[in-house]
Amino acid sequence: MRGVLLVRLLLVSSIVCIILGSIFYLETMDDEEAFETSSDDAFSENSAPTATDSEPLREDNSDNEKLKTTPRNNFVNLIFLGAGGLTSLLVGFLFSEIFKITVLISLITPLISKTNSGNDLLTRGRILGFIESNAGIHFSALRDYLGLANGVTAYHLQVLENKGKIISWKDGKLRRYAVSQISVKDLDKVRNPIMGTRLAILEILSKSGNLGLSNSEISKKLSISRQLMSYHITELRKYEYINTDNFSKRPKWKLTDLGNNALKSSYSLEIIE
Repeated sequence: MRGVLLVRLLLVSSIVCIILGSIFYLETMDDEEAFETSSDDAFSENSAPTATDSEPLREDNSDNEKLKTTPRNNFVNLIFLGAGGLTSLLVGFLFSEIFKITVLISLITPLISKTNSGNDLLTRGRILGFIESNAGIHFSALRDYLGLANGVTAYHLQVLENKGKIISWKDGKLRRYAVSQISVKDLDKVRNPIMGTRLAILEILSKSGNLGLSNSEISKKLSISRQLMSYHITELRKYEYINTDNFSKRPKWKLTDLGNNALKSSYSLEIIE
């Protein structure tokens, strides 16, 4: 994975910058102290400068200070550059699930892969079975439900995906998983779950029972425009979540068995997550 290589490169580069910057900075400080000591000794042996020599001496001292400060600042910048790289890794790890998985795969999974135990197949089977029963589950929910550590979860998910047992995709800041044998229709439903306005429409139609509701009645209950309502109704009809007994100008929409199952699935997914 390209992301894994980038994370490893950023980590190594940041550590190298901090180490080299610190070493060179300390060496510069030692050299300055040695130079100042030798200068003081030489100055004490010579006679004091005359008034005519004082002005050039001040200029020489200021030039020396500039020369000493320039490399020192460069080494400090190198240290800050490395610290910034490590900070960016930490922030991404804390606030993005996708970035967290990438970091875990980059740093921890190589260590776990070298210490394979007899429980690996059992753990991998548990993960695969859970994903098969809960298509679209995301990393944190899977980890918490099975009671696994971050590194262990990321390692086994990577192994399963490399073997073609599961697939994954980005969903905002999350990474979701499903078994590779899932049908195209079911995968489309998982990737485009019933949520937001469409979920609210199904809930309202579920409460209306066999009476059904028209577009205008639903839009009034949800306080949304008729144009937006028509768009969501069209999408729900495409997946056969709703239907109508008549196709008049103001049809009464009812919840189908598929729509009822989708509504229950959305509730169960919220409980798991």
